[in-house]
Order: sequence, then C-alpha cells, then structure tokens
Amino acid sequence: MTSHGLKDISARARRWAICAAAVPLLIGALGTAYPAGPTDSGLEGCKTLSLPHGVAAADWPAIGAEFAGSQWPDLRFSGMAYVDVATELVKTHAYGGETVWFYERLATTCAKHGQPLPFYR
Repeated sequence: MTSHGLKDISARARRWAICAAAVPLLIGALGTAYPAGPTDSGLEGCKTLSLPHGVAAADWPAIGAEFAGSQWPDLRFSGMAYVDVATELVKTHAYGGETVWFYERLATTCAKHGQPLPFYR
C-alpha cells in the first residue's frame, strides 16, 4: 500500500502549499496590529476605582476630572454621576444604598470600554 504524504509531492509544490497556507496567517496577524492609541482619561478613572485600596476623600475631585475628560459620553456621564454620589456620601457620612445602582452602571460602562471594575465594593 502506498502512502500519500508530503514526501510524494515535489519540493516546488510543497513550498507553494506552505506559502499559500502562510499568507492568510500573515495577513491576519498584520491586519490586527494597531498602534496603541492614547489612553482615555475616563479609563484612567476606571483604573483608579479598580485599585484594591479605597479612595480617599481628597482623591474624588481628581477622579471626577478624569471622567469629565473622557471622549466617550456614556463613560463621562456614568463616571461623573458616580463620583458626585460618592462625594456626597463622604461629606455626609451617610449609607448610600443608591450608590449600588450608580456603581453597577459605571462598572458596566467601564467594562464596555475595556476596563472592568470589580463588583465587590
């Protein structure tokens, strides 16, 4: 019984087959390589809120400014709303059950733009 493997194909045909198989892979790899764009300031706010330590009261205005400068309206709106509620809670030392909704909305928006927040806060 004869085997029909790569050794039965001429060297020229083998090289052509390998090149033909490699071209789509190269095009796919090169087609998905994009230069890193500038980081959105709203995503920096998401990163700050995702750090394991809590946020100090003095840091909230800076985080709000990061969200205010976001290029994405949904991230800008969600971030600024959450920062406003959190700032008021820090000022009044109140329990903020309503912040859960604001945090979930912000976490969803941050994740949509590639920077997920933990849901344990």
